[in-house]
Amino acid sequence: MPRTSPYKIELTDNERDRLGATARHYTSPYRDVMRAKIVLLAADGLRNDEIAARLDTPRQIVSKWRKRFYEQRLAGLQEQPRTGRPPASPPEVVVAIKALACELPAKSGVPLARWHAPDLARTAIEQGIVASISDATIWRWLSADAIRPWQHRSWIFPRDPDFAKKAGRVLDLYQRRFEGEPLGEGDFVICADEKTSIQARLRKHLSASPAPRRVMRLEHEYERGGALAYLSAWDVHRAKLFGRCEPKNGIEPFGRLVEQVMNVEPYVCAQRVFWIVDNGTSHRGQASIDRLQSAFPKLVLVHLPVHASWLNQIEIYFSIVQRKVLTPNDFTDLAEVEARLLAFQDHYERIATPFEWKFTRTDLDTLLATIHQRPTPSTTEAA
Repeated sequence: MPRTSPYKIELTDNERDRLGATARHYTSPYRDVMRAKIVLLAADGLRNDEIAARLDTPRQIVSKWRKRFYEQRLAGLQEQPRTGRPPASPPEVVVAIKALACELPAKSGVPLARWHAPDLARTAIEQGIVASISDATIWRWLSADAIRPWQHRSWIFPRDPDFAKKAGRVLDLYQRRFEGEPLGEGDFVICADEKTSIQARLRKHLSASPAPRRVMRLEHEYERGGALAYLSAWDVHRAKLFGRCEPKNGIEPFGRLVEQVMNVEPYVCAQRVFWIVDNGTSHRGQASIDRLQSAFPKLVLVHLPVHASWLNQIEIYFSIVQRKVLTPNDFTDLAEVEARLLAFQDHYERIATPFEWKFTRTDLDTLLATIHQRPTPSTTEAA
């Protein structure tokens, strides 16, 4: 019979919030994430063996941290001073290694695109920071501060001179404000865009479904069955979806999406319908504003800054579509692609709620201030 722990965990709201934040934070040290998850699951009433199975960790570890939290609360989850001899490396060596990891390899004259632990160890020895050091030691030091120089993310430097003004206007609309005034009950906010070049990949052999100790298997070789564009619009505050599939994107297909939305309630009788779009060719510039507002006088087209699609909430929905509908790509023809996209659209709308958008004007000002403090390639060359 599974044993029930005598240490029953009941959390305060503050404790639950702090543990939840740690468990969700992808840069938190792994040990902290595991301890937070153990306590949260224990507070949900799970036994130690159930928690151990869910987190794939020994039951003794679960028991240890449940008891530690029961006795010491949040302080009990912190690292305790360890017995035995002190660390062999002085603090200044640890700091120097971390500083090296936070610089691009080119600054040290190393012909690498990014650091890995063995490269850092070799360079640290060559620079005389330390006489000898192992890869595992460097990995452990970096992991303690969630430093991962072997990972990278792409980003685009804002180059629109009116970036703050245009982005701020969109962020205000998400908070139901426009030009300093609150939106009325007859005002609606729509985010729209196209997801282009969605292929139908016809696999040479049938995909194998998952099985115990075996993931889903997908044939690598396929034939191309054509591609289509998926155009979609998202009502920001009502969590309503509209979408259609077209052979390709363009002015006319986007116009059909607008017509699909604007000819149904409540948009027919709306006071204003704000459409947030990027600078794609089908809805770019003043010409698109004139064209759409002449057809629908209540429509207000709001353009994002250049290279700022991350501020468009429809991109969140497209990322969901990519993960849940289009990956892996395994279709028999384009008709199946269209059927699945539109069926998922109906399915998602039934369970959807408005996205919890937290990025505000204050966050925008902080981000832009940080970006402008960074040297650009031109200023670096001049220096």
